[in-house]
Amino acid sequence: MKTTNRTWVHQPNPVGGSNSFTEKTIDADSIAKTQKLLDKAIAYAWYAVKSERRPPALTPIRWVWQLAAAYHSSCDTSQLMEEAAQGFAACGRKNLAQWAAQKVKDEAGHDRLALLDIESMGYDAQSVVQVLVPSAIKVLVDYFTQTVEAPDPIDCVGFSYVSERLGTFLGEEYIQSVQAFLPPGINATRWLRIHSGVGAEVKHIEETVKFVTQLTPQDQVRVAKVCYETALLRFSPPKEDYISDQELKHILKPLELPHKQELKSDYRD
Repeated sequence: MKTTNRTWVHQPNPVGGSNSFTEKTIDADSIAKTQKLLDKAIAYAWYAVKSERRPPALTPIRWVWQLAAAYHSSCDTSQLMEEAAQGFAACGRKNLAQWAAQKVKDEAGHDRLALLDIESMGYDAQSVVQVLVPSAIKVLVDYFTQTVEAPDPIDCVGFSYVSERLGTFLGEEYIQSVQAFLPPGINATRWLRIHSGVGAEVKHIEETVKFVTQLTPQDQVRVAKVCYETALLRFSPPKEDYISDQELKHILKPLELPHKQELKSDYRD
């Protein structure tokens, strides 16, 4: 039950005694502590990976690779969150079901933004995402699916938080650095802008942190644990070598749209 400044958490007695309500204060301090807990889990994962490998520098053609990854990270999100909402409802967790249902709306159509960006780069977008499926993204999506299919899908809260929190660190400066190496007049940062610190991610993070603050301490620890595990996957380099620009050129050449030939003088990939 919520009042203006407090939330009362219902905790059934596990040994058959009377049910009780415990008071949990939801204020700026408790919200800050929750975010610190989740962010620490992400930071610990960063230090745990300790890898010297770094992805190759971004080039126009490698940006197409990134956009394919963005598509695959987005295309099943709404469906998976819908499944999560149903799973939460089935186990009586109405507040979590509502949170997941809101995520369905928040993420709807984001895969389409990635497709539009790929098309703007001069390629048949549907063909590109069929042939380019980064292994690291597949691992993440498989893990996301696993959290959703659990009897209690609360782990998907931690997965979602990490995905959005890391996006908030990408600001206007980074977006402009990407735009700078694209041909003049090419708009291929739609997906990036939405999933950055200048898009909706900041608001989503605020909402999720406030929501997690209202959960029981046991649930909060569980969400933080999944934040750590998800961040480990995000920070770990792929087991195989990064695909080279030459390989990408070979794969993408047959997928060029006819009008891309007109851009060749300006488009250096």
